[in-house]
Amino acid sequence: MSGRDLFCQPRRFGRGAALTLAFASVLVAGAATGSLPGPDRKSPADAAGSAAPAGRHVDVAAAAAEAMAAGKSPMEAAERAVSRSGDRWGAVYSRGEYEEFEEALDGEYTGVGLWARRERDGRIEVTKVGAGSPAATAGIRAGDLLRSVDGKKVDGRPVTEVVSLLRGDAKDAPAGTPVKVGLERGTRAWDLTLRRARLSTDSVTVRELAGGVTVIRIASFTKGSGDAVREAVQRAPAATGVVLDLRGNSGGLVIEAVTAASAFLDGGLVATYDVDGDQRALHAEPGGDTGRPLVALVDGGTMSAAELLTGALQDRGRAVVVGSRTFGKGSVQMPSRLPDGSVAELTVGHYRTPSGRTVDGTGITPDLEADRGVLERAETVLSGLGDS
Repeated sequence: MSGRDLFCQPRRFGRGAALTLAFASVLVAGAATGSLPGPDRKSPADAAGSAAPAGRHVDVAAAAAEAMAAGKSPMEAAERAVSRSGDRWGAVYSRGEYEEFEEALDGEYTGVGLWARRERDGRIEVTKVGAGSPAATAGIRAGDLLRSVDGKKVDGRPVTEVVSLLRGDAKDAPAGTPVKVGLERGTRAWDLTLRRARLSTDSVTVRELAGGVTVIRIASFTKGSGDAVREAVQRAPAATGVVLDLRGNSGGLVIEAVTAASAFLDGGLVATYDVDGDQRALHAEPGGDTGRPLVALVDGGTMSAAELLTGALQDRGRAVVVGSRTFGKGSVQMPSRLPDGSVAELTVGHYRTPSGRTVDGTGITPDLEADRGVLERAETVLSGLGDS
């Protein structure tokens, strides 16, 4: 999936650029996991999205325009400008990459079905493999290291670039085309060839445990995932608890995370964020289930929009958070279209939880830390909440 969270879908920039919440570390091979989703409903970011880019955006756009006038690559010039800006989460996407990200937000993408992130040492680690995907069929597992794509070493490369290689953006590769990947697992290193396929993200899955506890897992916030969560809560057996599993959730559409929060809150603040100093707020819709016992599961792969949701439920005393510290990605970014159709995304601010906590660089600390047997711990907590 991708590395950014959207407040609204940027589809067709003619309606205004979309405000994004960066979370560029995890992606789905061939799709934007976290860039995910774009509902057509209006979001608080719409007004900001229509504003002319300022500051760094102007500098990057100027560099791209100068390069185009000189017969050089606007995208390469923009990438150099972003690198010089010192913006850790700034990125430049080709037109094809951005369109793929938008597709992924709709819940479908062309790729091989693996999620990966760049570790602090620059290595690219597989974090998840989609069931029934080309990657799963080939035996790739979470924890494997991705070392090369079509003969090109990927260590140290931005995850956006690695994803682009896996998707075959440079060739506009369709489903069925091959991609050779180099992998490493412990002391074993091997190469294999995968064939890209048209895949579905299946971002929300629901199952019921013995005793009636409902487990709602959100893999990412794609279009419609918020409503799917609300429906799952409404269908859950009466007077039973819910486990909201956000482990490994790399983010997605922020508006979908807010809708998910609305399933458990009766209106009120979900988060605040700033755009070049202008303070804004995100609120839940009224009418959510506020009485059902709730536990949220998180880990180091819980990012961006998923952290925003976790922070809201924790700050407002609605859920007990169980697991390990989250990733810590809360940078607000604004994308702008460059002369050649590519897109530059640069950080313009950060978001905070309802109590004013910042998430970027710090993450969220669980109420109950647990590395193993997390689901069992959650059931124990739910039993206690139900008795209280």
